[in-house]
Amino acid sequence: MPVAAISGQGQSGRMGLVEEITACRLCAGRFEATATAHEPRPVVWFRPGAHILVAGQAPGLRVHESGRPFTDRSGDRLRDWMGITEAEFYDRDRVAIVPMAFCFPGYDAKGADLPPPPICAQTWRDRVMAALGPVRLTLLVGGAAIRWQLGAKDVTAAVAEWRGLAAAGVFPLPHPSWRNTAWLKRNPWFEAELLPALRARVREVMDD
Repeated sequence: MPVAAISGQGQSGRMGLVEEITACRLCAGRFEATATAHEPRPVVWFRPGAHILVAGQAPGLRVHESGRPFTDRSGDRLRDWMGITEAEFYDRDRVAIVPMAFCFPGYDAKGADLPPPPICAQTWRDRVMAALGPVRLTLLVGGAAIRWQLGAKDVTAAVAEWRGLAAAGVFPLPHPSWRNTAWLKRNPWFEAELLPALRARVREVMDD
């Protein structure tokens, strides 16, 4: 797919894919009904030709406000897991960040994060993957991305199978939220075994 059809206006003047997603308001009514009563603000961060795909979950409130993915403590932890700098992480020529929902889903009445609305991935994900083209390494970050890609319902079981998946260029990861600190303590093999392999593979792809 020509770059002009992905970002910017083509010769025909039609809207590119990034602009289409940025302008999306499919969930306006859904978000208005949440405890946060916010407006849609799709956070779009990808460019054709990137070698690493970070398949995330959905923006949190801080990302909704900043307009940049993973500008929060989860992002700090994820970059540490990957072993890369902030500048490398946000280099769209090398890293594409494509969540299961481009907008902050909002909070429920108890202040908990709402899940990514399925309509977002159903509407956009195939088109985004086609626009990106082949990637050399995919990180499935959190349960929503793991379920979409692998069909697995149990995150721990999916992450535990990382060796077989890594051979195919896929690393399933728990969400890097600080709420998962207890999970990391219960599963020390993640930091001792998976992370060194992940960092080595990320560095290999980034430096190639």
